[in-house]
Amino acid sequence: MAYDASKITVLKGLEAVRKRPAMYVGSNDKAGLHQIFYEVLDNAVDEALVGYANVIVVILHEDDAITVADNGRGIPVDVHPETGKSALETVMTVLHAGGKFDSKAYKVSGGLHGVGVSCTNALSVKMITTVKRGGRIYQQEYSAGKPTTELKVIGKTDPSDTGTIQYFKPDPTIFTTTEFDPKIIRRRILNQAYLTSNTLFIFVNKKQKQPSVESFYFHNGLISFVKDLAVGKILTREPFYVKKEYDNILVEAALIYTDSQDEIVKGFANNIYNSEGGTHVAGFRAALTQAINKYALANKLITEKQKLSGEDIREGLVGIISVKLANPQYEGQTKMKLNNPEVKSAVQKVVSDALYEYLQEHPRDAKTIIQKAILAQKARKAAKAARNAVLRKSGLSITSLPGKLADCSTKDKEKSELFVVEGDSAGGSAKQARDREFQAVLPLSGKPINSEKNRLDRVMANDKLADLVKALGCGIGENINLDKLRYGKIIIMTDADVDGMHIVTLVLTFFYRFMRPLIEAGKVFIAQPPLFKVEIGKQKYWFLSEKEKDEFIKKMKAAGKKIKNVQRFKGLGEMNPEQLWETTMNPETRVLKQVTIKDAEEANKIFDMLMGTEVPPRRRFIQQFAKLAVLDV
Repeated sequence: MAYDASKITVLKGLEAVRKRPAMYVGSNDKAGLHQIFYEVLDNAVDEALVGYANVIVVILHEDDAITVADNGRGIPVDVHPETGKSALETVMTVLHAGGKFDSKAYKVSGGLHGVGVSCTNALSVKMITTVKRGGRIYQQEYSAGKPTTELKVIGKTDPSDTGTIQYFKPDPTIFTTTEFDPKIIRRRILNQAYLTSNTLFIFVNKKQKQPSVESFYFHNGLISFVKDLAVGKILTREPFYVKKEYDNILVEAALIYTDSQDEIVKGFANNIYNSEGGTHVAGFRAALTQAINKYALANKLITEKQKLSGEDIREGLVGIISVKLANPQYEGQTKMKLNNPEVKSAVQKVVSDALYEYLQEHPRDAKTIIQKAILAQKARKAAKAARNAVLRKSGLSITSLPGKLADCSTKDKEKSELFVVEGDSAGGSAKQARDREFQAVLPLSGKPINSEKNRLDRVMANDKLADLVKALGCGIGENINLDKLRYGKIIIMTDADVDGMHIVTLVLTFFYRFMRPLIEAGKVFIAQPPLFKVEIGKQKYWFLSEKEKDEFIKKMKAAGKKIKNVQRFKGLGEMNPEQLWETTMNPETRVLKQVTIKDAEEANKIFDMLMGTEVPPRRRFIQQFAKLAVLDV
């Protein structure tokens, strides 16, 4: 076939966005779907950042359309000199068209490339833009990025009543799902409210049976933000906060310390969350290490040989770093990482100076922070020694595998499965039931240690979890290497009772805290052993819950079927090997639940609340949701 000019495809207008949506909004799945909402919301926030808007309303409609309204200046509607179309139509339908390429219209803005709202338009089956400006109300409609109506005046209003209203409905032929998650939308709005002081945000959720309206307004937002993000007990009595301009960069930061072992630091550039951090986060972390070591040395809390590492200092830290600058440089249109090199030095200078002053003015909090860092330093060294003591040298070395492990024979790691089984009795049944070619079994006698309440050195001293780490062979903590993982699936298999669920929770807590890449890679599963067996003639039917069983029996009786036998299993040990294989271990017939992390931030809070040391939050959770808990025991 000849390769000539006729084979070259030229995409016009917004066709490129529809052809390759992932290039512009990151993906065509749930993440990309929410990105087109972020682009519209960010435009409204930009009006607030430059002082022209102070109210932003978001409406999530029943059909997953969204309206975003602000009381800013309104998109200009006069004719654009280059395109010959209205400025509104130009902004909505032309890539790289907007008011953010110089500092005349916007000193700072989240939007940069001029592709945001036009991408939303291109990827929407319907979009309606309404502008209030100069005493008139203008409107234009679009579909798939193309105008379906002319720009028209639909009414009059007071000249002081200005703003932009964007309504859009995502295109189901582009996205794998068009169902917005109200929690994700609410979190984005809440974040923007924290970061945009003195601006009222209203979220109307019409997807619920009873529509809800929430308002968010913060005068000093970042301090509230870090407190909201906190996991565990807050240790510092006074939050640290600074807001200062340096080299034309506005630096705003807040932090607190908790008794958690985790670090939570979020970076924002012009109110856009940079999920992969960037130069502002690097400057923030460097400032912490610099200021805290300087204070600790000056007050003889440590010696030169005991200088604290950044990792030690950041244990339990909850911090927000927000910068506003005229020309942000990002990695990609979705702005996951800030790249401006000058930002690091500006942030480091502002935060380091202010934090050192804070430590001098709050000696009690300073001592708390430094004592926690020293404890983290000691624990890190102890954990390293414990880890080295239990990890085998090679992921494939059979000689160092735990004695209770019944390993499989295949060398194909992707096909192999490890069943982590509750108790020796169930472990014995599982060993008989398994397919020895690709299924391994490791019994856990008793309950593992709670990884939420203990550091890694104590966790690794627990023989049950140490055996599990040895069997997996991929390391632990920051040294984990999934290339050395010996099994393609890790399946937790326990009795379907309270004790069994507790063991599942303890093992998942361990994985989440110290081997999280296993979950993120989709390697962790929970077996679903049946609670009931129903026999009709020679046929056997298995059910995971009493409700399923009762509905089936009712249906069979209505059809005139005679129920021969109904058996309830109290645990895995009650099943003979054939039944265990048929119902729970056979890949052709079993049911597995894959463990995923939808929202790491929320997961962090849930694990801390349910498994941590603080009792009151756990009590409130139980009181709130106890009536919703139904357990077939």
